[in-house]
Amino acid sequence: MGLKNIWRIGGKSINIVSFGGGTNSAAVLVGLHKHSIPVDLILFADTGGEQPHTYQFIRTMDDWLVAHGMPQITVVEKYDRSGHRLTLEMECLRSCTLPSIAYGHKRCSQKHKIGPQEKFCNHYPPCREVWAQGETIIRFIGYDAGEMRRYEHSKKFNDTDKKYINRYPLIEDWGWDRSDCVREILAAGLPLPGKSSCFFCPSMKQPEILALKEHYPDLYQRAIAMEDKAMPHLTSVKGLGRSYAWRERFGAADGGPGPC
Repeated sequence: MGLKNIWRIGGKSINIVSFGGGTNSAAVLVGLHKHSIPVDLILFADTGGEQPHTYQFIRTMDDWLVAHGMPQITVVEKYDRSGHRLTLEMECLRSCTLPSIAYGHKRCSQKHKIGPQEKFCNHYPPCREVWAQGETIIRFIGYDAGEMRRYEHSKKFNDTDKKYINRYPLIEDWGWDRSDCVREILAAGLPLPGKSSCFFCPSMKQPEILALKEHYPDLYQRAIAMEDKAMPHLTSVKGLGRSYAWRERFGAADGGPGPC
């Protein structure tokens, strides 16, 4: 079923884009505009630990969206039970742990990315109206044609969600791989967003860690502080690098909270 047809199911649904701040999700927005697919809501879940280039790109993307008659990005955040802002960094420091992906889990993404977006939609009147009418929300997700394994895993999981129809237009409709996404973003007059990840992400490659230390030493210091807090409690991993500690491989940073 094509995108234009799925938009007309029941005539009552709305289109949501899950925006991650990186190349693929930017390409989704460019592609939706290029193919005249309406967008009603764009959500970005801020973990509180995004790198500066991502926050800058969101501002740049907002300007482009306004200029092209599309809604600006709505930023959502994680809050604790008392209603206080809870960043992923705060959570790790309080519990003296590393992000769950360091241990081979994806709970940090579920809790600080997916969860806040779903909670926003659960309280968003247009979404509630759609569900009250027995319809489903159309949600666009940005996996490209070179990520078939991630796509198949995500599709299998998301297809069980009765509140959303999940679409992967880069794969299912346009066949765009990463190089296509880059080309379309540049052709739209946008800069490339750079990689979207927390500045303390255990999935960062060594050149990315070194670039962080060089260009954003304050953020590198905060990542080392997180690692130091968790270090006395680590058993299955050695540090943020999983098989190694950032401090040991790339050097120490001054200051930061003491160990738990």
